[in-house]
Amino acid sequence: MANINSASKTTRFFSPHSHHHTTCTRTHQIAALSLVVATFFLTRLFDQSLSSCSSSYRNSLSDGNQYGVPDDVVRFGGHAPYLNLKIYVYDEDEIEGLKLLMYGREGKISADACVKGQWGTQVKIHRLLLQSTYRTIKKEEADLFFVPSYVKCVRMMGGLNDKEINQTYVKVLSQMPYFRLSGGRNHIFVFPSGAGAHLFKSWATYINRSIILTPEGDRTDKRDTSAFNTWKDIIIPGNVDDGMTSHNPRLVDPLPLSRRKHLANYLGRAQGKAGRLKLIDLAKQYPDKLESPELKFSGSEKLGRTDYFQHLRNAKFCLAPRGESSWTLRFYESFFECVPVILSDQAELPFQNVVDYSQISIKWPSTRIGTQLLDYLESIPDKDIEDMIAKGRRVRCLWVYAPESEPCSAFRGILWELQKKVRQFHQSAETFWLHNGSIVNRDLLEFKNWQPPMPLP
Repeated sequence: MANINSASKTTRFFSPHSHHHTTCTRTHQIAALSLVVATFFLTRLFDQSLSSCSSSYRNSLSDGNQYGVPDDVVRFGGHAPYLNLKIYVYDEDEIEGLKLLMYGREGKISADACVKGQWGTQVKIHRLLLQSTYRTIKKEEADLFFVPSYVKCVRMMGGLNDKEINQTYVKVLSQMPYFRLSGGRNHIFVFPSGAGAHLFKSWATYINRSIILTPEGDRTDKRDTSAFNTWKDIIIPGNVDDGMTSHNPRLVDPLPLSRRKHLANYLGRAQGKAGRLKLIDLAKQYPDKLESPELKFSGSEKLGRTDYFQHLRNAKFCLAPRGESSWTLRFYESFFECVPVILSDQAELPFQNVVDYSQISIKWPSTRIGTQLLDYLESIPDKDIEDMIAKGRRVRCLWVYAPESEPCSAFRGILWELQKKVRQFHQSAETFWLHNGSIVNRDLLEFKNWQPPMPLP
């Protein structure tokens, strides 16, 4: 429109009513008409370019590339075009009691000891956030607050008992003004095991509004109340051994399908679980098809991590039944060797809004574990198996807890999920505000003057 107005002004300038009485010649008329025509075509060209950009932008929002996942294993997306997060990470020295949740009552449990094994995510996520470009040291500008805790490891190693864990969490939370301010809505906790937030016995009273990162989804099959809420919480991948997730060298390399000895395998203990017991019995009936060795987890016959993955790579399918809870680390480990077969009906998987799991895994009813399962797996052509394994290899970067500089990683996926959980209205039912915008508590004390310990919402 600006150009058209300009053209109009030019026409008026040459009009008979001009103060300069300039004669409007045919040449002038042709020039003015040319300017209008040029403006029209340039405008159309600009509109088409803008439409193309808009279409490209929409496609970029729906292909899941923010997570670094290949297009052919993507379900759908719909996210912002870039990460825009500021996360404050509490320092272990700024909150009394925080060290207890990280190192135990005597401070002898090390983070290096806790980073190993299937619950190492509690340490890895903390370490990655400390190095993240999305970390802020200013609480007042933070979108989210991360509370470090290695409490699963600490409990397993005898550093704190259940009562001490509960008391320490309450003590820690009462010293966090921003937790009080938001009612915990913008605070992040990692509970890396099937027990989820139940490790903190009073979770339902104090952190039921907070964001919980856990490999476990719905736990109502084990408890009356689930600590997982799909509206605010995030499913995270289990901690696969670093020896398999590193680019080179790896603990073991995959075998061609033609050299694999078994159709399927199950590597795990029975633990009295119905599905696992069925698989062990099935392996005894069909040892050539299903491998399920009696594993030793201690002593001289203990299965080493290299041996474990050598077993996995000798089968086309790796069976992942539920144990004490629905999730199983075996599912994630399978992507480094074979096609995972989920035999856990309540299992929920990470990044389900992006990854199309039906292309890279199989989910089979746990009530139908038997010869029908083996017959079905045997009917699948090797070409289809190789295709699923190939696609699985392309998406398994999402199970690797690598720095955010990596285009695809578990950490990057978690950051995208966290960005979707940010809610700008962070005040709780116990905070109030005045005409000048100042935030006060029930006693009309300004937020900047709050002194811990504070009553928790």
